Amino acid sequence: MPLNPGYHRERGRGVRAVLGSVVIAAGLALSGCASTATVEAAPDAANPECADVMLAIPEVIGENELRPTASQGTAVWGDPSEVVVRCGVVPPGPSPEFCVSADGVDWLALEEDDQTWRLISYGRDPAVEVLLNLDEVASSTAMLAMSTAVQRVEQTRSCTTTEQDIEQTEDADAEEDS
Repeated sequence: MPLNPGYHRERGRGVRAVLGSVVIAAGLALSGCASTATVEAAPDAANPECADVMLAIPEVIGENELRPTASQGTAVWGDPSEVVVRCGVVPPGPSPEFCVSADGVDWLALEEDDQTWRLISYGRDPAVEVLLNLDEVASSTAMLAMSTAVQRVEQTRSCTTTEQDIEQTEDADAEEDS
């Protein structure tokens, strides 16, 4: 599934279309097990702090395993892609968008369509973008899974109001128990 870079809304487009710029490579990864996904790198993907973020990403989000990507500062879980991460997107400024705090990380939550959400870390530079298929992965699961990695980027601002503060979910509890 492709990723449409940037964080503007694209109403009325299906999850496959919104996730359209992630091109699934036909070949197998070096491990021979998972296909390589090509995701367009964010403008600041070469930022050294993105390297710190990418070293701390989880191996699994929900029931989806991490698989190889061909671009710096990117990660994909699931085959087809159910969660796509890009580090180094332009940090959002003050926004009226829905803001959620999850395990110490503020996220702007942007609904792309009925099945797809875009989460953008708020108050951190570089910012991290998470695009996910809500039919496969809950937004709270993705936010909590990515919080440790995103916390490696210093928070310089926070949302003035958060609609929700997520510290733990049943999904996260179940993953810790397994």
